[in-house]
Amino acid sequence: MIVFRADRAVVDGAERPAAVLVDGERIAAVLPRDAAVDAEREVVLAADEVLLPGLVDTHVHVNEPGRTEWEGFATATRAAAAGGVTAIVDMPLNSLPPTLDVAALEVKRAAARGQCAVDVGFWGGAVPGNEPQLRALHEAGVFGVKCFMIDSGVPEFPALTSPRDALREVAAFDGLLIAHAEDGELVHDAHGRRYADFVASRPGAAEDSAIAHLLELAAVTGARVHVVHLSSADALDRLAKARADGVRVSAETCPHYLTLAADEVPDGDTRFKCCPPIRDAGNRDRLWRALAEGTIDLVVSDHSPCTPELKRLDVGDFGLAWGGIASLQLGLPLVWTQARARGHGLADVVRWMSQRPAELVGLAGKGGIAVGNDADLVVFAPDEEFVVGELHHRNPVTPYSGRTLRGVVRATYLRGGPTDGTPRGELLVRG
Repeated sequence: MIVFRADRAVVDGAERPAAVLVDGERIAAVLPRDAAVDAEREVVLAADEVLLPGLVDTHVHVNEPGRTEWEGFATATRAAAAGGVTAIVDMPLNSLPPTLDVAALEVKRAAARGQCAVDVGFWGGAVPGNEPQLRALHEAGVFGVKCFMIDSGVPEFPALTSPRDALREVAAFDGLLIAHAEDGELVHDAHGRRYADFVASRPGAAEDSAIAHLLELAAVTGARVHVVHLSSADALDRLAKARADGVRVSAETCPHYLTLAADEVPDGDTRFKCCPPIRDAGNRDRLWRALAEGTIDLVVSDHSPCTPELKRLDVGDFGLAWGGIASLQLGLPLVWTQARARGHGLADVVRWMSQRPAELVGLAGKGGIAVGNDADLVVFAPDEEFVVGELHHRNPVTPYSGRTLRGVVRATYLRGGPTDGTPRGELLVRG
């Protein structure tokens, strides 16, 4: 057995001194800081360190197999571990084949097996015509199915602009549908180096319209839905009202929408391109308020990397560049840097980035320091600053390069053992 002793640990939604006793892979007891225990080894945190539960990131594009040159299970999970993330859920695209049926899911699992430094689960996909596959994917252990209500950017994962049939099918087995909600009728192409033109091409109204349609369908079908990577604060009142009316809806946002603002994006710097786009500072402030109030449930990375060439930094054309931001390793310090400045504590960050993502997908045993849970633990130095430099992503192209952040992950433990590069991660299935 191992005991972790910390003057500060986030337990039961608050910071307090604690001794966390680990027996094998699970937490056996959470005791007073100086409790006498019979343990073979002690890990005593320094005075400037806080013990956190491992983060859970339910929005990661690993892209293997098929586009492994963009990312891969080995590199993505090493980056996750370096950032204090001990469980990820992989999106059904941009791998080849996409995870649209059980056979494709097994291809994905085979590619991941033996490579992962942290635990990995999988989403299925919902596209036109594959409704008969959704129950089988659910029974095979995916955590839900994802649809795009607009062009996904890859031809093998077509848009489901109105997911009515998919929602009816998902409601029949009480599954979860997660949606990229933008209305393609309100989006237009924009080429060139001006970031303002790109933002204008994907207005908040496109998100608002698609979310309104999704909520109407969820109310009619009774299905459980989740809005991914919310960027438009104008949709918040609609989400809150739908929830008050009994619609089973949740929503996430991402570190880039909470950290960056449109007027800070240099023209031609396509590292900042993502869809939906980064909006203005006032919009960012409203997202933070919604997170504090609970209208937004959780924060996940939407880690969507690509090769440097696809970012088209050579021409700086936002219309040509791949839309996606690589941030899996940086989510915790990004969010903490902003949260701290806005008066939030580490218990809030743990709720947004560990507890609620685990709850979203029903990951029992993850999301908190509690007896019986997996011993997924993070040693975090919240006051230490660092400059973003070396990253473990396969293609470390990120808008955060050179940025000073606060909060350093000094150690990550997966089910009681240090994440030292050994591929100890397990493949997770829906419980």
